[in-house]
Amino acid sequence: MLCLKYTKILGIKGEMIMDNKFLFIDNLHVKAGDKEILKGLNLEVNKGEVHVIMGPNGAGKSTLANVLMGNPKYEITEGEIIFQGTCINDLKTNERAKLGLFMSFQHPEEIPGVTVENFLRAAKMAIEDKPIKLMEFKKALRGKMDLLGMKEEYASRYLNEGFSGGEKKKSEILQLLILNPKLAILDETDSGLDVDAVKIVAKGVEQYKNDENSIIIITHHRNILDYLKPDYVHFLIDGKIVKSGDENLIEIVEKEGFTALKN
Repeated sequence: MLCLKYTKILGIKGEMIMDNKFLFIDNLHVKAGDKEILKGLNLEVNKGEVHVIMGPNGAGKSTLANVLMGNPKYEITEGEIIFQGTCINDLKTNERAKLGLFMSFQHPEEIPGVTVENFLRAAKMAIEDKPIKLMEFKKALRGKMDLLGMKEEYASRYLNEGFSGGEKKKSEILQLLILNPKLAILDETDSGLDVDAVKIVAKGVEQYKNDENSIIIITHHRNILDYLKPDYVHFLIDGKIVKSGDENLIEIVEKEGFTALKN
């Protein structure tokens, strides 16, 4: 399903021009099986911005993250996703990664037999499509691990195997720092973490953030927002973003509940 509504098609792969847009989502409808989950979602993210998406369970927050990364479980039935002028509706996950999209998982998978170091080096070479010198990579990896308070031994452990919940989330942020994508989608990165771990994760995200990239944080609570200041907060309810604003929206919902957003 190529994006046609706002763009001029330049090639059969769906590459397009769209001025001054970093991520643009228009009228996105998505279903899994026979169930429609996203029901006309609209969102625009510009460079250098941090966007937070909140909402009740089952509203479609994680679905949005998975759709942005091309999870084949979900089908786009209507609408467009345009990233830096390129329609990504039909792109595979690896193609989106090469464009600069990254997603941290709510529940990171364990991958026995593949070390953290080998995984990250292979991923970075695949995305950049060029070889990376081993010693240079090791040095960069150790530096990022130090930032996250990860012991050197983690580099030689199998990816996420036997990791605690906090270690898995740190591992996801380590991937973010090493791969250095253009758009980071963080799906409940702060979930299940104690205060110290949240601080470390936030420090890693802050290290990544600059004027040339953007961040979408999907969360149920504001713990990480004590350390990361969002530009916009969006509330997603029943498949649509029903309200957008600043952090004050969170306080309103905490006091009055989600029904306050329907006014």
